[in-house]
Amino acid sequence: MSKPRGQPTPEEIKEKQDLEDALEEGLEETFPGSDPVNVIQPAPSRGDGHVKRSE
Repeated sequence: MSKPRGQPTPEEIKEKQDLEDALEEGLEETFPGSDPVNVIQPAPSRGDGHVKRSE
């Protein structure tokens, strides 16, 4: 059984706002475009083995 949900913590509010800001920035930088914006970087695929990425 889950607990009733109260008010979000300040950390939860900040995290949600940061995600909203990142999404908004991505939308502004890619407009106009047909593909939806992805806030996170997908994991490298097997075919990306030759690409060097900084972590």
